Amino acid sequence: MSTTNRKKVFVSGCFDILHSGHIAFLKEASQFGDLYVGLGSDRTVYDLKGRNTINSEEERLYMLQALACVHNVKINRGSGIIDFLDDLKEVGPDILVVNEDGHTPEKEQICRDMEIEYKILKRIPHADLPARSTTSLRKETPIPYRIDLAGTWIDQPYVSKFHPGWAITTSIEPTIEFNERSGMATSTRKKAIELWNDQLPMENPEKLAKILFRYDNDPGTENVSGSQDSIGIAMPGINRFYYESGKYWPSKIETITDISIIKWLEERLYMVTLWPRPSDFVVLEETNITAENVKNLTSAAELAWEGLINKDIDTFSKGFLSSFNSQVAMFPRMFNDKISRVIDNYRDTALAWKLSGAGGGGYLVFISEKNIPNSIRVKIRIKDYWM
Repeated sequence: MSTTNRKKVFVSGCFDILHSGHIAFLKEASQFGDLYVGLGSDRTVYDLKGRNTINSEEERLYMLQALACVHNVKINRGSGIIDFLDDLKEVGPDILVVNEDGHTPEKEQICRDMEIEYKILKRIPHADLPARSTTSLRKETPIPYRIDLAGTWIDQPYVSKFHPGWAITTSIEPTIEFNERSGMATSTRKKAIELWNDQLPMENPEKLAKILFRYDNDPGTENVSGSQDSIGIAMPGINRFYYESGKYWPSKIETITDISIIKWLEERLYMVTLWPRPSDFVVLEETNITAENVKNLTSAAELAWEGLINKDIDTFSKGFLSSFNSQVAMFPRMFNDKISRVIDNYRDTALAWKLSGAGGGGYLVFISEKNIPNSIRVKIRIKDYWM
């Protein structure tokens, strides 16, 4: 029962496989007042993560209601990352609490507009308990994700026919479960899971990339998935690959395995959650693919690679940002005012930025010498499975 004059505190999440990390978060949030929980529906979890929940929404509701630190629980009525908006308005809380992984600029702006205090909690396990997440407890498949760093789109023949050139990606460990339709090669990664289940086989990485690319593109596929997705997933380290004019597969692949360079990039790479790409979004409308724009894209990739090799932050940042600007010049629908407003919040901190994909959402990837609070950090995969 609510205590007179106690503040209302609101949290939202899916809370699948309730574990000690969830309990620590909920108990800490409840210290600020009476705790109201907005629970993500089964449908929302599937739309965001591309998988079914382990426990149904009814089971999750029952378990949360049984916790002494929770005052009230309801299943959120909306959808997407902000599925709780209507419920938030109904509860009218004084405080919205999120953890580091759950922070987004959009949530922060909603709280600012509604005059709700916004608190971001660190993931700190209770006492001597190990840190927990639903991803780790589900024994999430170690199949990697990938981040494209520069030059991507050149893997599409309708782009490279204007000018050949390089693209750069890095393979990253699945330390978090990235949202669907977010530019993290989630659809190609699903194909890898179909092929190999829980991990990549002990085989030559380039051979695996070729197998995955072919499996990802059935004969007769109308919109062929670019091979940079398969290469980025299958090949460890930081890779660049050269596409001849009009070709689907690169003629040359070069790999950075130098640990000092990999760690240098890890220490300067930050990600901020935006929103999943709308399911009906078509980035190929209103394109402006010209020889000049494609040449700028490939020149940017060469500059970024030079910066990586020399651990030169100014050169790398210039190439990174120039690559993004070239992508937007070719595919204007990638970018909009909403994304620009989020970037504005980081212009004084970050040296460069780009979207994780081409869908007008997903994640913003920042390059910065300064810490970007409440951002996602990544771990570049360095293990070579076949060696």
